[in-house]
Amino acid sequence: MAVYIPSSLEDALDILRDPECIIISGGTDYFPALKRSNGVKKLVSLISVPEIRGLRSERKGIRMGATLTWTQLIQSDLPPAFDALKTAGSQVGSVQIQNAATVVGNLCNASPAADGIPALLALNAEVELQSAMRGRRQVPLMEFVKGVRTTDRKSDEIVTSIFVPHPPQGMQSVFSKLGSREYLVISIAMTALNVVLDKSGRVKDMRVAVGACSTVAQRLSSLENEARGKLLSKIHLTPDHLAVLSPIDDVRASAIYRRDAVLEQIRQAFFELKS
Repeated sequence: MAVYIPSSLEDALDILRDPECIIISGGTDYFPALKRSNGVKKLVSLISVPEIRGLRSERKGIRMGATLTWTQLIQSDLPPAFDALKTAGSQVGSVQIQNAATVVGNLCNASPAADGIPALLALNAEVELQSAMRGRRQVPLMEFVKGVRTTDRKSDEIVTSIFVPHPPQGMQSVFSKLGSREYLVISIAMTALNVVLDKSGRVKDMRVAVGACSTVAQRLSSLENEARGKLLSKIHLTPDHLAVLSPIDDVRASAIYRRDAVLEQIRQAFFELKS
């Protein structure tokens, strides 16, 4: 196996002209699955590319570089709107995994149970991609993840960053994950909820995203629209709010259980946010 470690983004993009190359960063998803791979012989490690490191605040939002690890994100000084994302990151594997695994890698793996995706959806995140041939483009996260292990990234593209528009002032967020245990587990259901309340406690802006209950994490737009102008205590949750979800029955839980769990996670989030 050949491993390339480019020292610039330009070099990395040039290497990716070879369609046999596979990108890795933390490698925490790739290497455990190596025995099931189709014999990939060329890896491109992004760990030494300076242009895609770290996290920075820009005029219009927050940009997270492709090699930003979960530990780096958790330790970053970010507003409360990012608390859900930090909580999700703290439940990605063990601390050792969080030290190596990247936020962008969690998206590119495109697992239905990817911990970071619901919280990023609730932040209206966008994904920036770049190739040597076609240049740079930016895609809403909802359009980037296409299905199980499938994304909009072309073989010669690198996801260079995740961009999050500056959240509204006063936005709070919570994240809840249900599994057979607290850590090192595939999620049964998970919910990220971001909300802005006015001085009377009524909803000005609400964003609710659910993971592990469909092939791709989903925003609950009907609930978001219905909640505007209401007190959290006066929002009546019903199964109809979950119509966009398509949970499955498997060894971890039934579809009915998953739906019930999501409703309870949202109720608990309402209680936490109004307290």
